[in-house]
Amino acid sequence: MRFAMLARNPNLYTHKRLVEAAEQRGHEIEIINTTKCFMEITSHRPTIHYAGRIFRAGDFDAVIPRIGASITFYGLAVLRQFEMMGVFPLNESVGIGRSRDKLRSLQLLARDGIGLPVTAFAQDAKQADDVLEVVGGAPVVIKLLEGTQGIGVVLADTARSAKSVFEAFRSANVNILAQEFIKEAGGSDIRALVIDGKVVAAMERTGAKGEFRSNIHRGGSAKQIKITAEERSTAVRSAKAMGLNACGVDMLRSNHGPVVMEVNSSPGLEGIEAATQLDLAGKMIEFLEKEAKSGKTRTRGKG
Repeated sequence: MRFAMLARNPNLYTHKRLVEAAEQRGHEIEIINTTKCFMEITSHRPTIHYAGRIFRAGDFDAVIPRIGASITFYGLAVLRQFEMMGVFPLNESVGIGRSRDKLRSLQLLARDGIGLPVTAFAQDAKQADDVLEVVGGAPVVIKLLEGTQGIGVVLADTARSAKSVFEAFRSANVNILAQEFIKEAGGSDIRALVIDGKVVAAMERTGAKGEFRSNIHRGGSAKQIKITAEERSTAVRSAKAMGLNACGVDMLRSNHGPVVMEVNSSPGLEGIEAATQLDLAGKMIEFLEKEAKSGKTRTRGKG
């Protein structure tokens, strides 16, 4: 089979592992810099132009989107063009778009009855007191809608500091969410990797000393864990709600069961492969071997 990977940095661990896994199984794979593409949008013969070449329907069997958050809009446009050409995506553009919009993704998860931290979203900074009351008061987690890897996430310890952060962000016309702080999680969370409707790996991430965010990129550590049946079900249902074939589901263990923090449509593999010693890149390629057929792209889920 012939695969395209939409990625700007071929040297990232996950991208190198996906190339390695594909080639080990006898496939061809080409990394395409997403921002260097341009699209010819026509009714009958859509094409993608890249580095002096023209990609047409039939040139690739599948596309692996590894679209950075900073280029989500353009990256999804390129991915949709591949879909128009009948190329099967590891994750579809609609599912990635849902997951990248923090507010929309939480609304979709809530619609499907999936456990979440109490969350509030408001436009007017004058509503800060009401927002704090809804989420249970301070301490409170405040998140930028566009943040990734723990960037743009603030823990406000007091109502006064929370109101100051809220007002500062709103004065800069930045959209934010306020969320209940799950103290009992103890600075740890769970990343469950879901592929084809099954949890194939899970790890517990713990934040560095004095850090409430557990992201490995911020100095956190990870270890393999066995998750409960409820946590497994929550991860699978979350992936389905987003319409994603392969994703990382980040959960906290709260006093009232697992709550989902985020569904990541381009999960990194370095930490979870190191923690579990599993060939997870290979499992993604195996999924494409089984499912990738021309014209099979479809919009999963609703909303």
